[in-house]
Amino acid sequence: MSDLRVSGLSKRFGQTAALVDVSLFAVSASRTAVVGPSGSGKSTLLRLIAGFERPDEGEIVLGEDRLARGRATVPAHLRNIGIVSQDGALFPHLDVAQNIAFGIDKSADRHALVLKALDMVKLDRALVERRPHELSGGQQQRVALARALARKPRLMLLDEPFSALDAGLRHSVRNEVMQTLDEVGIGSILVTHDHAEALSFADQVAVMRNGRLVQAGAPRDLYLRPVDPETAIMLGHAIILPARIGEGYVETPLGRLAAVTLGRTGSGEIMLRPEQIVLEAASGDGEGGCRATVGRIEFAGPTSIVSVVLEDESFGGKRLEFAIRQRSDSGAGAGARVSVRVRGGGHLF
Repeated sequence: MSDLRVSGLSKRFGQTAALVDVSLFAVSASRTAVVGPSGSGKSTLLRLIAGFERPDEGEIVLGEDRLARGRATVPAHLRNIGIVSQDGALFPHLDVAQNIAFGIDKSADRHALVLKALDMVKLDRALVERRPHELSGGQQQRVALARALARKPRLMLLDEPFSALDAGLRHSVRNEVMQTLDEVGIGSILVTHDHAEALSFADQVAVMRNGRLVQAGAPRDLYLRPVDPETAIMLGHAIILPARIGEGYVETPLGRLAAVTLGRTGSGEIMLRPEQIVLEAASGDGEGGCRATVGRIEFAGPTSIVSVVLEDESFGGKRLEFAIRQRSDSGAGAGARVSVRVRGGGHLF
């Protein structure tokens, strides 16, 4: 078993704190995604696990082996950790077979291991003599993965490996990588700034901000119950509204909503996800949901991003505007008066 334990990890570059007291646990053979904006520390965390940097404080343990404690570390080449980067880092002067064989013990049957690695990543064996520039972007990333897998690593680190691929190819290659890692039973840590990629890839998502790990857990838990508004927005479109908290309910500009209040009362904020919002034609009888006006509509094929403008009379008369995604054939045009309904409850901050 090769569970990964990161405890109290900190790293400074000059006066800049890149990581501050980061602790993370990843179960053997599981998939973890580390997501955050540029400069949040996610790539620094990956480099420390790989052994490319030394931590100033903290500990990294993989299975029964301590890889780092403070400045005392095991060198990267002795950690048996695979890594696939954004550009694949293939050697341009070597063909596919030579790239995959690089780093394999020369005493092993390298040709057999190369063919096995090609099969694992579902690449045609006929490609073995091609150079990287003769491959598509998706093929190059599969070769990079095959090279890492050929060394039989205990853990795979993926540093935004899909970001240079177009949207359709990115999805298919990501699914193939997930399937391959699951089949060989190797745990992985994916660094990405794409929240949708993190949520779909991982068994566990870890959110980083300003060098700190702010929340980690199952993707669904983080999406529905983020620790703060910033994390909510990092993990997808979020509607953050002011709220007055009662005993078991919350008053909002969209009416009274269900929420877990845990005995809390007073003022706060509540989060809704856009898929909870339903727009209907406004009725003239004054009943139904809250009244609003459709603003800008951004067509995106089968769905459109619809801006909804709400005149908030109960919370200081402020003009509230938020975006939701609706079917493009829903019929609500810009300037239309609509009724807004909410499905389900919200999450309080």
